[in-house]
Amino acid sequence: MSQPRYLTKSRFKIAMQCPTKLFYTNKAEYANSKLDDPFLAALADGGFQVGELAKCYFPGGVEVSTLDYDESVRQTEELLKRESVTIFEGAFRYENFFIRADVVVKNGNAIELIEVKAKSCDFDDETGCHNKNGSISSNWKPYIEDVAFQKYVVRNAHPEFKVTAHLMLSDKTSLCGTDGLNQKFRLVTGENNRKRVEVSNELTDADLETKILRQICVDASCEKIYAEVEETRPVGRVQGYADMLNTLSQHYAADTKIPPVPGTICSNCEFQDDSGEAKSGFRECWTEIYKWSDKDFDDASILDLWNFSRKDELMAAGKLKLSQLLPDDIAPKTKPKGEPKAGLSTTDRQWEQIQKATNRDETPYVDLENLKQEFGSWAYPLHFIDFETAAPVIPFQRGRRPYEGVAFQFSHHTVDEQGRIEHCGEFLHTTRGTFPNYDFIRELKRQLECDRGTVFRYHSHENSYLCAIRQQLLNDASDIADRDELVAFIETISKPRDKNPIDTWQAGPRNMVDLFELVKRYYYHPATRGSISLKYVLPAVLGTSKFLQEKYSQPIYGADGGIKSLNFKDWSWVVRDETASVGDPYRLLEPLFTDESEHDIAIIHSAWYDEVIRDGGAAMTAYAKLQFQEMPPEIRTAMNRALKRYCELDTLAMVMIYEAWRAELR
Repeated sequence: MSQPRYLTKSRFKIAMQCPTKLFYTNKAEYANSKLDDPFLAALADGGFQVGELAKCYFPGGVEVSTLDYDESVRQTEELLKRESVTIFEGAFRYENFFIRADVVVKNGNAIELIEVKAKSCDFDDETGCHNKNGSISSNWKPYIEDVAFQKYVVRNAHPEFKVTAHLMLSDKTSLCGTDGLNQKFRLVTGENNRKRVEVSNELTDADLETKILRQICVDASCEKIYAEVEETRPVGRVQGYADMLNTLSQHYAADTKIPPVPGTICSNCEFQDDSGEAKSGFRECWTEIYKWSDKDFDDASILDLWNFSRKDELMAAGKLKLSQLLPDDIAPKTKPKGEPKAGLSTTDRQWEQIQKATNRDETPYVDLENLKQEFGSWAYPLHFIDFETAAPVIPFQRGRRPYEGVAFQFSHHTVDEQGRIEHCGEFLHTTRGTFPNYDFIRELKRQLECDRGTVFRYHSHENSYLCAIRQQLLNDASDIADRDELVAFIETISKPRDKNPIDTWQAGPRNMVDLFELVKRYYYHPATRGSISLKYVLPAVLGTSKFLQEKYSQPIYGADGGIKSLNFKDWSWVVRDETASVGDPYRLLEPLFTDESEHDIAIIHSAWYDEVIRDGGAAMTAYAKLQFQEMPPEIRTAMNRALKRYCELDTLAMVMIYEAWRAELR
């Protein structure tokens, strides 16, 4: 028997992104790049831990665990007959709406509806959700919309109760009171391969005494949601909030499509597929609205334009393809502040992308003159480093804050003046329940302090984490014998974060060179489709550099007499596909995970293609699994090996970009 098509909490959230998605969701014939398993998605950002920790704050709570709609509602109704009760995953149905609430606290005729989120807060009341003009902040709106929808359902299902809405969030000003709290919420796999969180029987009252989750009332914010229906999320002509919900639920129940309203949001549509193996919701929308043919989809669209804020405006004017854009369409009215003096400005780079797309020019743009000057400023040997980090919502140690940064891995390549390359060092710390940052810095210091060579990073991530670890060292009340030496080292290779008042030193004499900035200013390749992510730039560079192709088509990487590697043996990085094109080196690596579906592996892997790896990235997810999930030793060993190989390729990718440019300069 098929499940009823209720507008659930998850379906509502999808509709608030784009109402048309309701038609595509949960249909096997449509491509969907989101994780099939919401538990894995929660794993990536710590959501599963936060939910279980929240339950621990309500001793005596009763969980409604059945997945059956009718039975879960029946059990909830029985529990609500008690004078006082706390319910976890309480189920409520009103008309065609169905929700499961994280926590419901019932006392007499009053119900507290509590939605638990893996999001941090540092404010004293709900005014932190609002802009100065009183409107709800865009960062907070999805969370408020979520709990407002739940409140609407509960209040209408039970008008006899007074319902108040709350968010429970991590308080990043709170210091964890005990060691090992993070490790007391483990991911385990039960019957039918179903994952769940197991709370350790070693969890103590002391662990829960200092609350790192905080509950705030958001009733006033919910009322703002009820009073408005955003024009930017149209669902046809509606008369207020209730009418909007009824429109959504009726379309979903009848399995009919709400007419699409394309915009910038289409850039991140999960229902895209260019392979032809599955239906593409994105293509259907654009075909319906713009009457595009298959040939039109072969052209670069305005959605591809890098770092451009006027996409919605130009789309509304009918300018959908890059070939339709003119210089006046991208020229700013005033000169932006902070643009680099040398190389491409933001608009220069955008226009370069437009021209190459218009002319179907697939050759790269390389500013050799400015690159030559940059090369002349560097000291050998060159050091290329990449960090992998995490920000666990529940700290590993006493005295740490929620989402305080953890640096668990780095890779380190060197290149000498003769061009000799060596993967000379790495660091990986995945021991459960320990704080690796100080050992991380000690090892980085040991590897970099032997000479005065220039150090390279890719983007701001490494600098930000060095600054954060510096502050951790300065604030730590424990006895750290080498504290001053570690702080001094950090200051030599980093610079203060922008607009951060606690960073008071000057940029160090070996302040890292940001290769991302060099790519942004001096290099553009059409194959990247505007992205400056290392995971897009490397395949593009490798696909056009004859020097790299000749060199790395041979199994010299990790070979005796070849390039030293700590994790590869006799490896070739240039492998051609069936069209004779050079394949993506990242696709040559084994998956980080062995116990998920092929689809989920592919989606987790695609997280490596973000501009900056955030919560949900493959390395972070792997680290989380190593911390929280029970697994056989051989699986743990394999994941450690895969992490090392991924990180090593990141620094090798930086080296390859340098090599390609150096070959051009000869």
